[in-house]
Amino acid sequence: MATFKDQDLTDAEFRECDLTRARLIGVVMQDAVIDGLVSNLVVNGVEVTSYVEAELDRRHPVRLLIRSADPADLRHGFLQLRTDWAATLERLQGMPKGSEHQRVDGEWSTVETLRHLVFVHDSWFRRCCLGSTEPFTAIGLACEFVPEQEEQGLDPAASPTLDEVLAVRDMQGAELERWLSTVADSQLSAPAPVPAGGGWPPYARGKSVLECVHVVLDEEWAHHGFCARDLHLLGG
Repeated sequence: MATFKDQDLTDAEFRECDLTRARLIGVVMQDAVIDGLVSNLVVNGVEVTSYVEAELDRRHPVRLLIRSADPADLRHGFLQLRTDWAATLERLQGMPKGSEHQRVDGEWSTVETLRHLVFVHDSWFRRCCLGSTEPFTAIGLACEFVPEQEEQGLDPAASPTLDEVLAVRDMQGAELERWLSTVADSQLSAPAPVPAGGGWPPYARGKSVLECVHVVLDEEWAHHGFCARDLHLLGG
């Protein structure tokens, strides 16, 4: 267990770190930013996660739809997410050439973000919801901690254009929309048909199809927010 005592961590950055059960005692925390999977967070004796989640739902009602177990809600939520992405990409078209490849504060660029969602669709939807054993789309982008990426079909040297990524995204989006328009409640509650053997994500076994769909839609929502935030910063 790491212990930091009387340390000056001003301007420190923790990226892709597991801070589960971390305890910050007697600290000074001003102008701090926390962005990640946060639950059961207690600040000065008050559990604040529920307040944060309620405020996010108020600001973004689509979150209620994409957490639903109703196929109609899920489809409506996904269509709204696609509309939001279309508006953001339209804004990108009016920005200087090359903005789609520009990073902000070390975060993924727009193209990289979209490539990651290509990977999410292949792994959490096609593999976990459809039981596909097909290799992942080569231009997909996984996080560094995902093992055996090339063996699963990803090309680490891929450098696609925005149009090439959007073409794949359009096909994947249409595929998920068709599926959501016909899927039954019983299918959503069934165990995820994850193929035997290795492959990402390894911890999907034991989850339901609905839980895997929720991951896909939550990733769509979250990464759209990151992208819109960074384009706002790039646009000045």
